[in-house]
Amino acid sequence: MSQQGNVVLQQTPDGGEVTVSVGLIEMSGGLETDAYLSLFGGNEDYDGGADTSADFWGNIGAKTEINKHVSRTQNLLKALPATTANLLRVKEAVKLDLSWFIEHKIASLVEVVVTMPVLNKIQIDVRIEARGAEHSFNFTENWKAVT
Repeated sequence: MSQQGNVVLQQTPDGGEVTVSVGLIEMSGGLETDAYLSLFGGNEDYDGGADTSADFWGNIGAKTEINKHVSRTQNLLKALPATTANLLRVKEAVKLDLSWFIEHKIASLVEVVVTMPVLNKIQIDVRIEARGAEHSFNFTENWKAVT
């Protein structure tokens, strides 16, 4: 049996998980997996700077910078203390990690809301308008920085 679309990744405390039902991996035609990989698919030790020694191994074959997963969001959640004052910095990282949707003209709008629902957790709500369809999803992640 042929499956189409992207593998659906569910956010868990230790990373992304897939759902298998009746021997098939859950798939989606939406943009959630692309957004998830943009935010959490790189190396959390790489901040996107000039020192690429901690760059994500999957970026080796990328032909342009826009095709690389940097995951600045993931990096900041490890580097910054979990405070409400740092929510704006994380929000800017999320926007930067998702900017390729606009740059590649995949989407006409990307909106981001970042909140801290409980201590040491962050919730990222994303709304993307692409080709007349709206895609909304959220990711709840542990804030990993030691405070």
